[in-house]
Amino acid sequence: MQLSVPTLLVVDLYILTLVGVLMCFAWYRGRREPTLGYMSAALLLGALSTFLGSLRNLGIDYVPIVISNAMLFLCYAMVWMSMRVFAGRPPHWPGLVAGAVLWAALCLWPAFYGSLPARILLSSLLTIAYCLLAAGELWRSRHSLEVSLRPILILLFLHIGVYAVRLLLDRDLPYAPAPEGGITFFAFLIFETLLFAIGLAFATLAMVKERAELKFRSAALSDPLTGAGNRRAFMDSGERLLRMCAERGEPAALLLCDLDNFKQLNDAYGHPAGDQALVEFSRITASRMRRKDVFARIGGEEFACLLPEAGAEGAYQVAERVRREFAELPFIAEGQLSVSIGIATTREAGHDLPNLLALADQALYAAKAKGRNRIELAASGPSADRRARE
Repeated sequence: MQLSVPTLLVVDLYILTLVGVLMCFAWYRGRREPTLGYMSAALLLGALSTFLGSLRNLGIDYVPIVISNAMLFLCYAMVWMSMRVFAGRPPHWPGLVAGAVLWAALCLWPAFYGSLPARILLSSLLTIAYCLLAAGELWRSRHSLEVSLRPILILLFLHIGVYAVRLLLDRDLPYAPAPEGGITFFAFLIFETLLFAIGLAFATLAMVKERAELKFRSAALSDPLTGAGNRRAFMDSGERLLRMCAERGEPAALLLCDLDNFKQLNDAYGHPAGDQALVEFSRITASRMRRKDVFARIGGEEFACLLPEAGAEGAYQVAERVRREFAELPFIAEGQLSVSIGIATTREAGHDLPNLLALADQALYAAKAKGRNRIELAASGPSADRRARE
């Protein structure tokens, strides 16, 4: 199989320019997502480096040797920046230009400029370093990014592997003729870099798209005022959690909370005060929830908490802490904040969320009827008539 270096360079230049322009368009149309912006710059710098690198044997060797490779290292630095900003960290400007500056400075040294093995060594090491930095940015943030990183990490480490092999095997001039029936390592390197650039572009677009979809989904399932889940999120997560509890034979309890006299609060102090009360209640309640609990705002001033592995007594203790802390919260006027809470457990309702909500609603109605600022249990028992202490 023959791989013609001039043909590969033309294809490489065309593909890098095309993909770079398309990535730039995606950046422009995608609310200027910086990850796509840096990746677009990387691809276009790669195309520029390819063009300048092809200007061999024209009496201007400093252009393909010095300037072309400096552009190449800026290209890899942009790949690193793209992964860095995707991971949520600011650009590192000294690191962005460090490779290009180091290369240009060493090329002023005649011994380095005239030594092909030295130039191959430094070029390969800088490429490996930037790819490792890019992979490291993603790996450090793998738990918080919540997107699939495997494709792009595989691409980066395969590219690192190719350049590691180059350190050991490549000693040819870039445009040396290929052996009869074979290919030069430089031709293989151009071909692999072309595939790497295409794969990197698609993998980056996929990551950005996946994260955007997750953000939209999160926004659709959360309450914009309090940051808690909304009713849809509560029903989806609650039903899933109850199925798991049923399979394990574990109990669960539901707290249905309704802020007392909320309309009067809005009328007396304005809607900003009402919004503040909702936010503060959400903050207090969320601080009392475990990671496995489900908490959401399911109505105007109504909140629900589903507690797995909890019985009536445990749920009552949680509800009492929430009720007391909310009532003691400093506010516009003392005594303005209070909450009534109804509790139902799977012992009475089974592992069925609508049944739990219906029983908890009955208990909440009883709490309101008995004077508000109290907790009522749906089932009769020693705790059912216990009045919440002020």
